[in-house]
Amino acid sequence: MSQTKLRTAQSVSPAEAPASAIAVSVENVSKNYGDVQALKNMSLQFPRGELTSLLGPSGCGKTTLLKIIAGLLKADAGSVTVEGTPVTEPGPDRSFVFQDFALLPWASVLRNVAFGLELRGVAKSEREAIAEKYIAAVGLAGFEAKFPHQLSGGMRQRVGLARALSVNAQVLLLDEPFSAVDEQTRRKFQEDMLSLVQNEKKTFIFVTHSIEEAVYVSDQIAILLPRPSRVLEVIRPTSFRGKDVANIRRDPEYLDIVDSIWASLRSYVE
Repeated sequence: MSQTKLRTAQSVSPAEAPASAIAVSVENVSKNYGDVQALKNMSLQFPRGELTSLLGPSGCGKTTLLKIIAGLLKADAGSVTVEGTPVTEPGPDRSFVFQDFALLPWASVLRNVAFGLELRGVAKSEREAIAEKYIAAVGLAGFEAKFPHQLSGGMRQRVGLARALSVNAQVLLLDEPFSAVDEQTRRKFQEDMLSLVQNEKKTFIFVTHSIEEAVYVSDQIAILLPRPSRVLEVIRPTSFRGKDVANIRRDPEYLDIVDSIWASLRSYVE
């Protein structure tokens, strides 16, 4: 991964990590939209059980990369593997949380969350029990019978997250999941995300435009340059991981990394 500069405190480069620790590997991936080159020789690795944020200016290919990992788009060159298996199409090992919620408007919260399990043929009693577990995990217990139009934007986003968790995919792909909510709700979501990563032991790949959010929630941050996108650097914050969530934003390393990332990106922001 020669294109990637790694900034770290007490951590090794993902490129140097043992293969057994890597859930998703992106190798020399390129993607064009007509004459526009979105990604160019993109290489990046995602450690198992961690949250990696994709951070960069608008139009830098974050969502394109996420959709290639999901199998929703095909790369023009390069390869993506999940647990060593090449990605050629969507699969049950990956689950996507869309920015626009993508809920079924005619279905209750319970059925929306259980829908992926329903498609897999899981028995009704079993899928509803699993759905109820994850509805509670995202803070929506008591709303099982409500419909999407009866929920706030933040609550609908929680339903989308619960649905992704319920199918037990090992890799969760989140495309700016908190962008449509107010600041107070967004902060609560960020705290909840830290708990989910710790408790679920799954691999989260998280697209965001917010530097502060990326530093707050991430085990690893991949900073992407404007198109044709490639990795500028990978950062692994360490000193405040595991601290009480209320104290992270006051940690000196948190503040230093936020300032440093902005210094790296400001010349690329129009």
